[in-house]
Formats: sequence, structure tokens, C-alpha cells
Amino acid sequence: MRRVRDMTVATLNDRLEKAEDPVRVIDQFLWSTHQEIVQSEQLQRQYAAHTDGLYRQWKDAEQWTRKREDQALTALKAGEEQAAKLALQDKVAHEERAERYRQLYEQSRQELNDLEQLLQDLRSEYRAVYDRRQFYVAKMESLRLQQRLNARFDTGTGDPSSMFRKLDDRLTDLDLEARSLRDLRRIGQESVLRIGTVVQETIERELQQLKQKMQQGH
Repeated sequence: MRRVRDMTVATLNDRLEKAEDPVRVIDQFLWSTHQEIVQSEQLQRQYAAHTDGLYRQWKDAEQWTRKREDQALTALKAGEEQAAKLALQDKVAHEERAERYRQLYEQSRQELNDLEQLLQDLRSEYRAVYDRRQFYVAKMESLRLQQRLNARFDTGTGDPSSMFRKLDDRLTDLDLEARSLRDLRRIGQESVLRIGTVVQETIERELQQLKQKMQQGH
């Protein structure tokens, strides 16, 4: 999913350059991203439920391991060595079961963390593109109104300088449009920088949690 998202962001600017209606292209991109966010949220809930189930299985097996060890100790104290061996045999089986579920849980937990990170990146990307869309629409409306204003000034005037004023206005319009497209082309770069910041914040948060665990252990 992350690879697909990178390809989509990388081609967005190319699509904007070729499109006659850039706002429509952005809207299509936002809709696609919204759909992926919804699907990722559903998958996150399923993954979270599955991970919790694996955790319970792991802890249940550990609990049975301790219980069988206590039973073996009790049997030995009572002089029932055969019963102790049977309890220890069952203990070994539960230890193996606990280890298998522990490995599954840790794998699922890591995948869930990756999915949560991807979901956070998708949301950040959606907000960034949406903000740029609103800015682009506002700038295009400003251009439209400016062109209407220029048309009002140019109507019925016999001033020889009107031709040069109209040319200057047109150049200004083209410059504003070009800057609007440059702003949109920076979307992908800003998303990458934002993703890097999110990853760094996640690492710092995990580091603080480990430090708290160490302090509690002491």
C-alpha cells in the first residue's frame, strides 16, 4: 500500500501539468486518498482485534505453564514423582504454545504499527493536498475577478497605453498561474518531509516509553 501511495504522489504533478482542469485532478486524488483511508481504517480495526486475540492466547499459555509447574512442585512435595513428570510434560507443551503465539503476536503487532503509521501518513497527505486545493481555487477566483476588473477599465477607453496595460495584466495573470502550479508541485515534497517528521516523533515517543519502563523496573 505504501508503494502504491508513493507512485500516486509522484505522478500527481505530472497529471496536473497535463490537465485542463487541475482542480478536477486534485478532487480525484482526494477521493482516491479518502477511499484508501476508509479501507485502511477497516483493516486497522481487524488487525487490532486479531493482535489482541494473539496476545490473549500467548498469556493464557504462559498462565498454564506456571500452573503446571506449581502442580509439579506440589506433586514432588507429596512424593508423587510420576504425577510431577506428567505435569512437567504438560508444562513443556504450554511453553511451546506460548512461544508460538508470542512470535505471532509480535509479528502482528509490528504490522499493526506499520499500518497505523501508513494511515497517519495518508491523513497528513490528504490534509496537505486539500489545503493546497483550497488555496489554488481561491487564487484562480482572484485571477478571474482581476480579469473582469481589467476588462471594465479597458472598455471604451481611447488611451493608447491601454494596449500595454492589457499586456502587463496578462503577464501578471500568467505569472500567478505559474506560481500556483509551482505550489502544487511542492505538495509531494512537503508530504515526504511531513512523513519524516511523523516518523521521528514516533521514534521519540517509543524511546520515552522504554525509559519509563526502565525506571519502573528499578
